[in-house]
Amino acid sequence: MARKNKADEPATGEGRFSYDGLDRVIHEKARLGILASLAAHEDGLVFNDLKQLCSLTDGNLSRHLGVLSDAGLVRTRKSSQGSRAQTTVRLTANGRRQFVDYINVLERVVADANIDTKASKKTRSRPSTKWSPA
Repeated sequence: MARKNKADEPATGEGRFSYDGLDRVIHEKARLGILASLAAHEDGLVFNDLKQLCSLTDGNLSRHLGVLSDAGLVRTRKSSQGSRAQTTVRLTANGRRQFVDYINVLERVVADANIDTKASKKTRSRPSTKWSPA
């Protein structure tokens, strides 16, 4: 049976929009892009391919990979491809799990926003039944 966590519960009451599951390590735009790219490529990606997919420089990508690696979300492996060194980056099992949890929280954010937006549109689109002078 799947473990139920806060992200699975309906958002009601106090702190409804606090979204504790939005991890700052993952939430940064470049790191979110890196993790999404790696999640879509189960076998991992070569450094240069990841750099292009995320539109990052060598230095930016290296720095973000360091943060993700320190958090245990990604693993890098260096090898030789002929005379060139090659770095491959993969999500760890923990990284994949945390990324999925993070996406679940984002889905809740979108669902909450859609509910509130739809309710707001309904109240705005109803014609007023009371007469008021122009």
